[in-house]
Amino acid sequence: MLRFILHYGIHFILPIFVGIIFFKEHRLKIILILLGGILIDVDHLWANPIFDPDRCSIGYHFLHGYWAIALYLALFFYKRTRIIGLALLIHILADSVDCWLYSLPI
Repeated sequence: MLRFILHYGIHFILPIFVGIIFFKEHRLKIILILLGGILIDVDHLWANPIFDPDRCSIGYHFLHGYWAIALYLALFFYKRTRIIGLALLIHILADSVDCWLYSLPI
């Protein structure tokens, strides 16, 4: 249950929190872009099965690969693409926490 709460909390609550706290002027636009980071999960459609709760997305799915994470980090450092990079990095953070929690012995 903790894994579920943290994973989806980071996916959906953290972007709203970041938008409200750090981007007061264009709050709604920024929140929508940050929530849009979830769209990189489209790469799950090429996996078999599409959803496997016991699979770590990082390094497995195309848009969750290490080369992609490096690209998202690069996007974050340019002013014009910073919000998109942040959205994608928040997504990667959520999936990384999920992988880490899954790897812990129960």
